[in-house]
Amino acid sequence: MSAEGGTKAIVAALVANLGIATAKFVAFGFTASSSMLAEGIHSLADSGNQVLLLVGGKRSKRARTPQHPFGYGRERYFYAFVVAVVLFTIGAVFSLYEGYHKIHEALDDPHHKMTSPAWALGVLGVAIVLESFSFRTAIKESNAVRGDKSWWQFIRRSKAPELPVILLEDLGALVGLILAFVGVSLAVVTENLVWDGVGTIAIGVLLATIAIILAIETKSLLIGEGADAEVEVQIIAALESVDEVDHVMHIRTQFVGPEEMLIAAKIAVHHDDTAAEVARGIDAAEAKIRAQFPEARLIYLEPALDNVDLRKTPATPVD
Repeated sequence: MSAEGGTKAIVAALVANLGIATAKFVAFGFTASSSMLAEGIHSLADSGNQVLLLVGGKRSKRARTPQHPFGYGRERYFYAFVVAVVLFTIGAVFSLYEGYHKIHEALDDPHHKMTSPAWALGVLGVAIVLESFSFRTAIKESNAVRGDKSWWQFIRRSKAPELPVILLEDLGALVGLILAFVGVSLAVVTENLVWDGVGTIAIGVLLATIAIILAIETKSLLIGEGADAEVEVQIIAALESVDEVDHVMHIRTQFVGPEEMLIAAKIAVHHDDTAAEVARGIDAAEAKIRAQFPEARLIYLEPALDNVDLRKTPATPVD
């Protein structure tokens, strides 16, 4: 994923969310709607999350040190994981609590009505339009890098966390706005504020679901993910296309950052090759891999002699 594309989507979402959050809090001041308060907190949490993603992107560019010899690329994974935690603790938990509190208030005082509902509905309508533009930017930037993957595959398999995070946040924001609009509308039509609380709880459940998905995916990246199976096959093919390489005995890959892949492989060389020929073969193999996979920044190849290639030797029949 291009870092520029991710940054563009983050900035677009940040600008939209700051404006939307301000409008939602103003509307809450006029209406005292719990759905508006929950959506205001949601937009504020999203804005903070986008700042965290920008901070992670900047810190990941620091030069490697003796203490961190592979650099700081995983900072982007860490900050994406923090985003999931913030979304759950601030967005989801607060919305669930506020919804529960609003329903109890409505049951205790069933004659209480929402004041100035037009403010809430107007702000929600404008917010849906603004959020749609932010979501459109995230979709456009994601389409440039997702290839033929489905959206779910893109979110699950992307090694760069920013676009999947923004996609899920913007989708959650749009669905949350619709839930808030429905909750406020039902509260006005039925003159029952329980619906406002129900809408708020629905927003909390939505945010919790998105936060859990993000936490699971970013945790996997933090622990360390290897290249996809088809990419690993292509790497092996590139190695074995070099004359000096007989075959690949075993290989390990891992992303140490969104655009930094580590490759370690043990390669079988020919018995009669000289040390100079083996060295030239390793250089040629590294060059082929880097030409095909620019993200392969760290390549370690160990030459060895292998008397038996288990992949080419037929199984011995058992008597």
